Amino acid sequence: MIARALAQQPDLLLLDEPTSALDIRHQLEVLELVRKLAKHSDILVILILHDLELAARYSDRIYMLKDGQVFTSGRPEEVFTCTNMERVYGVKMEIVSETHGLKMTAIGPVET
Repeated sequence: MIARALAQQPDLLLLDEPTSALDIRHQLEVLELVRKLAKHSDILVILILHDLELAARYSDRIYMLKDGQVFTSGRPEEVFTCTNMERVYGVKMEIVSETHGLKMTAIGPVET
């Protein structure tokens, strides 16, 4: 489906969960391909991903939504903070910057 979209030479490519039915190897292959297309073909790629670590790894800019509205936006390390994760998802997180992106571990629900 991505190839069909690219055949039309778009300026914008909107991908909603393009890796949801794939194993991790194929997820990485698809996201690497999409990143290369964006950089070398001058195509704006908008990805909707629920895998936060993959989103952090493959995105230049993140828009975090809460209740259908933009809660915050910026570089992955600016958006994916413990405070934002608690406010948006109600979860305590441990977030560590690694060689290939952010490692995010859910610790548990925020006590109310």
